[in-house]
Amino acid sequence: MNDIPLTGLLIALVILIGLSAFFSGTETALFTLNRYRLRHHADKGNRGARLARVLLERPDRLIGLILLGNTFANILASSIATVIAMHWGGEASIGIAAGLLTFMVLIFGEVAPKTLATLKPERMAYPAAYVYTPLLKILYPVVWLINFLANGVLRLIGVRRGAGSGTALSREELRTVVSEAGALIPERSRSMLLAILDLESATVEDIMIPRNEVEGIDIQDDADEIIQSIRHAGYTRLPLFDGGIDNLIGVFHSRNALHALLDEGLGKDHLRAIAQEPYFVPAGTPLYQQLQNFQREKERIALVVDEYGDFLGLITLVDLLEEIVGEFTTDPSDSITEIHRVDDGSLLVDCGIGVRDLNRALRWELPTDGPKTLNGLILEYMETIPEPGTSLVLHGHPMEIIQTTENTVKTVKLPPRAGRKGRRTERKG
Repeated sequence: MNDIPLTGLLIALVILIGLSAFFSGTETALFTLNRYRLRHHADKGNRGARLARVLLERPDRLIGLILLGNTFANILASSIATVIAMHWGGEASIGIAAGLLTFMVLIFGEVAPKTLATLKPERMAYPAAYVYTPLLKILYPVVWLINFLANGVLRLIGVRRGAGSGTALSREELRTVVSEAGALIPERSRSMLLAILDLESATVEDIMIPRNEVEGIDIQDDADEIIQSIRHAGYTRLPLFDGGIDNLIGVFHSRNALHALLDEGLGKDHLRAIAQEPYFVPAGTPLYQQLQNFQREKERIALVVDEYGDFLGLITLVDLLEEIVGEFTTDPSDSITEIHRVDDGSLLVDCGIGVRDLNRALRWELPTDGPKTLNGLILEYMETIPEPGTSLVLHGHPMEIIQTTENTVKTVKLPPRAGRKGRRTERKG
């Protein structure tokens, strides 16, 4: 090496620092690639992406190849720097040369290329894959030996290749990805995607219409009363009872009842004839599973029962779809106002509102793993029926009891600041 001209040594040193930058930068670029974007580009026919994807299937081999090249470049650069130092100043300048080389490798061979790689990983990784693919084939025996020895060391400490968790995302991680997508996904679509992810954690009981709000027909009632109930019902499919809500006969379509009334008159036998067998579901069924059940059973309405078979409420396909896409437009005559803003900016809230609906309307985070209504949440917190005028702070949200009955809290008032993020909410009763 002493016979090589000084100019040649300087050129070689610059080349080696460039190689060090290449290996360092492309290593960072390849391992910071978004795996899902990489897969998308590979499926779209980007050859660099396909080669990078193949290389990343065996990261141990890729790391071995990159570190082999980087180590070789750095060691050879150190040797050349020593020779150059001997040419210029003898042994006394070797230490200065080592310090200068360390500074240059740190700036130009490590920090700068790795920073660029984190900012533009695809721009560096895809072209680099064209270099690493044939290089891996050429140096495969050396890389295999390095990996064999390295994996042997890992096995000694109890680590085996392939024992990692992979790149699959958990539901919560996927929620984070969707939430932080920003302008890449419109806000409306983002809300729907998050709602779909929430279907697994919510159950039928969370969104059902409770039994005290279920509209149904009792065949023991007078014919005129039955006709009036059908005429003013807010739903097209109605449960049919015999002597009380706990004695369910079936579910009928109001259109069929109208046809029966026009053809033969609407008697009890006719109602029984047009009623379909009731479809019961457990209260703890996850919403995602219930959506599949509705599709499989070709049903649009289900009657919810507890573990003892007692009737708890009713859920419809529309209710379930509204959990994903939001409230459908309805006729105001078919809905009730549960949150109402008064002149001073405060909110009057009907305590029959579901906790999930209230969270969605006011962007609160009240717990949903306990009582399903605001009334139930207040009673659980107070452990008694509060008197009107009672003030409380429920999970950080101040409110005042406005109206109660013997066994429920009917209405509460929220101060103006509680409703700043809220909106008027309507739903069918």
